[in-house]
Amino acid sequence: MSTDTAQSPEDELRERITNFLRRNFPQIQMHGGSAAIQNLDVEAGEVTVQLGGACSGCGISPMTIQAIKTRMRKEIPEIETVHASTGMGGHEGMSGGSGGMSPSFPGESGGNDDEGPEAPF
Repeated sequence: MSTDTAQSPEDELRERITNFLRRNFPQIQMHGGSAAIQNLDVEAGEVTVQLGGACSGCGISPMTIQAIKTRMRKEIPEIETVHASTGMGGHEGMSGGSGGMSPSFPGESGGNDDEGPEAPF
């Protein structure tokens, strides 16, 4: 029986990110999707999030990705860079990824990393 309850800084940050995703984006799981941390670099302040399941090919996933990027950087100050994709080839959502089947949204300017259009949730 282990009495070691101390978490490493990476484990603690990983838990905070997972809780952030569950708390702020419950609709991902409710709609048959998933969000998983693919890579976490604590020293660089970078995280890569992979959306899967029903998120792959979903027309609203680019807005979900942009909302994740914007909110996570605001809520978790240790995170400076958020990479996210649905695995459909259009990495980074609306921030100018290569290829993929990313729908166009009114007001989308692409190529920048501003807040983008407001997600409907």
